[in-house]
Amino acid sequence: MPHPRLRPALLLVALTALTACQALTGPSAPATPTPIRLPMGYIANVQFAPFYVAVEKGYFAQEGVELSFDYSFETNGVQLVGAGQLPFALVSGEQVPLARAQGLPVVMVAQWYQRYPIAVFAIADKGIRTPQDLRGRKVGLPGFFGASYVGFKALLYATGIRDEEVEAVDLGGFTQVAAVKEGRVDAAVGYINNEPLVLRRAGLAVNVIDVADYAALVGNGIITNERTIRDQPDLVRRFLRAFLRGLRDTMRNPQEAFEISKKYVEGLSGENEQAQWEVLQATLPLWQAEVPGRSDLRAWQQMTDVLVRMGQLKEPGDLQAAFTNAFVEELWPQVERGR
Repeated sequence: MPHPRLRPALLLVALTALTACQALTGPSAPATPTPIRLPMGYIANVQFAPFYVAVEKGYFAQEGVELSFDYSFETNGVQLVGAGQLPFALVSGEQVPLARAQGLPVVMVAQWYQRYPIAVFAIADKGIRTPQDLRGRKVGLPGFFGASYVGFKALLYATGIRDEEVEAVDLGGFTQVAAVKEGRVDAAVGYINNEPLVLRRAGLAVNVIDVADYAALVGNGIITNERTIRDQPDLVRRFLRAFLRGLRDTMRNPQEAFEISKKYVEGLSGENEQAQWEVLQATLPLWQAEVPGRSDLRAWQQMTDVLVRMGQLKEPGDLQAAFTNAFVEELWPQVERGR
């Protein structure tokens, strides 16, 4: 039994430990878990490893969140969150100003991808190494919509290439790899951590033009809506704290995160294991930042300028209302220390 004079010191240690735990897991997690369905905007994929890690390690449970994944279309998540039917969704950055222009009060609370993940890629024999080499070439896109299209246009605008100098081809789906291999297009637009890797695994030398090297755009992130921020800020904190802990662990120990992801994603074992491991490795640099999740106003400005020039927006709108860094700037120091 401790000496009576030691008891106050032991109590202080216990209170300090409790305070540290509360700072990390949140002081007001409800006794009954809050069920949250999260639209992911894509199929189950190793790129969602931070969420899988956060679920498996109990980070969401510790925050009183019972998380389930909804692999539906990105636009569905935007509409549901904008209408207040769901509190959160994962979306590409350009979806936020487009939604707000339609009266949907969505707000990005964590810019998960710090670099816009879109690139133009071509077989090396085509001699396409810089944006200027695209002049007079056929460039395939999955469609004239979404992040690939916005990234492609941003690249042209940033490098002074006129639309008519490049023949953009609507491939009618995500068939860029086949179109490039078969020579139906000279180059194609896709995700830098996906299609170029597929071609290289097929033994082909590939040149890649990273859009983020030429244009600062807002990458994928977590959105909520103005009402949730106003009325349930603690829910936003708890959700983001769990996510940031999963992101931290994934970046610190990618191999562990990959093994955890196998429970959620088919095809991470066997013949595809090495390929999917390469996808995760190529994705990690896209997330890294001094404060993960923080947005840069200049990227929002440049992105909306592109959307206006494309004719998708009439005006940029109130960019200060489209995102907030308040939550990640508050939470990340806790998570990073965390122990």
